[in-house]
Amino acid sequence: MAEEIWLSGKLDGFSPVMMPAAHALSQAIVDLKKSAADLSGEELSAQPNGAPSVAFHLRHIAGSVDRLLTYAKGENLSDAQFELLKRETLESSGLNAEELVGQAVSSIENALEFCRTVSEEILLDERFVGRKRLPTNVFGLLFHIAEHTARHVGQIITIVRIVRK
Repeated sequence: MAEEIWLSGKLDGFSPVMMPAAHALSQAIVDLKKSAADLSGEELSAQPNGAPSVAFHLRHIAGSVDRLLTYAKGENLSDAQFELLKRETLESSGLNAEELVGQAVSSIENALEFCRTVSEEILLDERFVGRKRLPTNVFGLLFHIAEHTARHVGQIITIVRIVRK
């Protein structure tokens, strides 16, 4: 397999419409495992020049993917999801890098499974985000899960390079 997932061609089980999101999410998993799974506690919590820590980004990936996927399914967030949202910005969760990467990867895998099984017939169905019920659709949410995750993975890779000098 090529280092860049999208250069490896078609991923089994995904429709052509969902392939870009599947490529981006699969790449995120590879990059997270490669860049962050073996960080020390100090590296995990470092905030170079006030940047959010790798730990924050990992918690945020896990939580945001879960929340956005909930909206894509047409569901409302649970009390447990709101509680996790409050804890995303805490300095420490008590988890090590491998555990935080595992949580993020698990959420991404859930999104991949949804992308694999979603009916193309519902991709343009209206969905709403947040308490303000901002309008979007299933496809928009799945695209945002992929690009938002990729953005945070890129930030993780950069922060890791800074803290590992």
